[in-house]
Amino acid sequence: MGELSQVTGVAVATLKFYLREGLLHAGEATAVNQADYDDSHVKRVKLVRALLFLGRLSVADTRRVIAAVDDEALPIHEAFGIAQDAMVPDRDRDSERYAEVLADVDRFVARHGLQVRPQAAVRQMFADALIGLEECSLLPEGCEVETSLFDDLVGPMVERAVDEVATTPADADRSEQVEHTVVGTIVFEVAYAALRRMALEHASAKLFPASGRPQ
Repeated sequence: MGELSQVTGVAVATLKFYLREGLLHAGEATAVNQADYDDSHVKRVKLVRALLFLGRLSVADTRRVIAAVDDEALPIHEAFGIAQDAMVPDRDRDSERYAEVLADVDRFVARHGLQVRPQAAVRQMFADALIGLEECSLLPEGCEVETSLFDDLVGPMVERAVDEVATTPADADRSEQVEHTVVGTIVFEVAYAALRRMALEHASAKLFPASGRPQ
C-alpha cells in the first residue's frame, strides 16, 4: 500500500479509508498485513478522487458509481446514466412552480430530439437553474425565464459532447470505457466552468475597469 500511495500521491490513511468504504477493491494478500496492488488499483484511486473532489460526490454516491462501473452485466450507457444522476445534488423539488418548469424542460428535450432518459436527473438540474434565474431576477425586465433562452446552445453543446464521447478507447475493456466517460464528464465540466468564469472576469474587467471607464 505504501507503493500505491507513492504512485497515486494519496496518503496511506486515505487509501485505507477507500478500502473500508468499498471504493477501492482489495489487493491480493501476500502476508498477514501485506497485499499486492496493480494498475487497476491505480486507475480506481484516480476515479475515486475525481468523483469525490472534482465531482464533489458523497461517499455513498461514489460507491454507487463504482458499483455501476464494476457491474459487467450493466450496459455502458446505463452505467454512465447512473454516474450522471449521482452528480446532480438532491434538493427540495416539490413546488408547483418547479413542476411547471420541469414540464418545460421535458418539452425542450423533445423539441431538440435529445436522447435523454425520462428520469434523468439532469432534467431536474436544468429546471433548478431556470428556477434560480427566475428567483434571483437575473434576466432583463420583461424577459421571461423559459428554456427557449438556451435553444441556440444545444447544437454546439451536442457537437462538443459527441467529440468528447468519441475519445473513449474502442479497444479498452468495459470498465475502462465507463471510467473514461465518467472521468471525462467531470473533468471537462470543471474545465468548461473555469473557462466561462475566466470569460466573465474578462468581461467584467472590460465593463467595470479600475479606471471607472468601460474599455
